[in-house]
Amino acid sequence: MQPDLWEIHKKIERGELTLEAVLEELYENIREKEPKIHAFLSLSEKEALLSAAEKLKDTEFCGLPIAIKDNICTTEFFTTCASRLLEKYRSPYDATAVARLKAVGFQVQGKTNLDEFAMGSSTEHSAFGPTRNPWDLERVPGGSSGGSAAAVAAGEALAALGTDTGGSVRQPAALCGVVGLRPTYGLVSRYGLVAFASSLDTIGPITRSVRDAALLLSLIAGHDPKDSTSLPIEALDLGDLSQRISGLRLGLPREYLPKELGEEALNLVDRWCATAEDLGAEVLEISLPLTEYALPAYYLIASAEAAANLARYDGVRYTLRVPAPGVAEMITQSRTLGFGPEVKRRIALGTFALSAGYYDQYYGKAQRVRTLIAQEFQKAFEKVDLIMGPTSPTPAFKLGEKADPLSMYLSDLFTIPSALAGLPAISIPAGKVAGLPFGLQLIAPRLEEKRLLSAAWALEEAFSGD
Repeated sequence: MQPDLWEIHKKIERGELTLEAVLEELYENIREKEPKIHAFLSLSEKEALLSAAEKLKDTEFCGLPIAIKDNICTTEFFTTCASRLLEKYRSPYDATAVARLKAVGFQVQGKTNLDEFAMGSSTEHSAFGPTRNPWDLERVPGGSSGGSAAAVAAGEALAALGTDTGGSVRQPAALCGVVGLRPTYGLVSRYGLVAFASSLDTIGPITRSVRDAALLLSLIAGHDPKDSTSLPIEALDLGDLSQRISGLRLGLPREYLPKELGEEALNLVDRWCATAEDLGAEVLEISLPLTEYALPAYYLIASAEAAANLARYDGVRYTLRVPAPGVAEMITQSRTLGFGPEVKRRIALGTFALSAGYYDQYYGKAQRVRTLIAQEFQKAFEKVDLIMGPTSPTPAFKLGEKADPLSMYLSDLFTIPSALAGLPAISIPAGKVAGLPFGLQLIAPRLEEKRLLSAAWALEEAFSGD
């Protein structure tokens, strides 16, 4: 098992390890694996990172590298969102989350691949080619943060930032056998995150351990006046997270255990419950009956917000521009050639949902369902401290297997409800199904990251040998 970021940092502090040795191992993995996996869209040279680290040697993290999903703005690299439309866009500023990591001595190692504009669950919808799962190169890494998850799982990055709109940090983490954390909505600034669905988008860490996820969250969380949705919390005090789960009540929703999971996955869930009880927790069966309405509500809300947010990409500034005799033709041709099919599909759906005569029937109703789902979680948390279940209905599926959009959308069945409610959630590796990683998801009430991470750390330790 590879050492995590926290352990590497401590070894460097004690003089037991050098940054050069860390980078040598990372770049050896990159040379060997990256041509097959395609986790990165842009990447620094090892020598450039070592050179820049000289100026950072007195900082807390002394130039350690971190990978950044390519819909989060950085000054070093293009921010393409894996789209031809933004292929040559270079941001003049860093996202707040990136700036906060740089302020303590991290370096941006490179930008990772994703589904175009973060719209997808497999990283097959990238304009620059798919990313492959390090566990099986014929399978997807999940999405949309598939490049970040694959890079961490393959040992090409110590840690990465991803984004989670409906599950895009947690689902790829589950499929790649790493840890993925979605914080409470508003806890991490969205400034510098290229918007997909503004009321849902969240930046979160993808790491080798729960300890690393907690470390990165503590560094990037906190109020940002540049983001109007940022919560008025100056700093996040996680305190001591050392594996506390005893005495907690864990709710297991029956809706998260459909027969379609299969016998092997259901047996694994039984083992999760037994392990949690051995650690002193109480597992209770609960019901979240509105789960079946979360998926259609999410795709209406997210697509409507995407249609509004992506209207700014008109070929006039920042983006691909296709020469045409008139402005209308130029905009039409630029967007036609610049956007991929999944992005066009969601723009069409969102535009329809917002159109006159249909707004209240579709978008308005979806927002009301969202409120009911949030209330349902709130009532559930009156009975339990955390909610647990599978992160994804399946382990990693084969590239091209889910060509039908609906079957692809179902990949986020268990992650979307908590995203709609703005709740914090984490996926940790907890066993295998069909020889592939299978993730355990924990969901907490708003701003209960400390409780969430403490329980996740305890369960991670229990499953560390799997």
